[in-house]
Amino acid sequence: MVIRRRVRRFLIPLMLYSVSAAVVGYFVHHAHSGARGFDAREKYEAQAQDLTNELEIVRSERADWDRRIALLRSDQIDRDLLEERARIMLGRVHRSDLVIILPDSKN
Repeated sequence: MVIRRRVRRFLIPLMLYSVSAAVVGYFVHHAHSGARGFDAREKYEAQAQDLTNELEIVRSERADWDRRIALLRSDQIDRDLLEERARIMLGRVHRSDLVIILPDSKN
């Protein structure tokens, strides 16, 4: 009977500490590598940085296109842009232009 009490006094706290450690371990594991953990946060921050860089590139492209469109819409059309567009539409090249013929990509 005395041995049983000693064993209970030792095993019950040991079991409670083990269960508590398992619960804490579970939450720590999911806080680190879960769907909303630290690893996921780093991935989201990297993805947000990539999207921010892409947004800046698109904004600069748009500003370039807006500038070119404004040159075409103004009262006095830019001669270089007019000549470039005419050559593209007519399929012609200037004698000082360098033409590079690439092989067909379907082969």
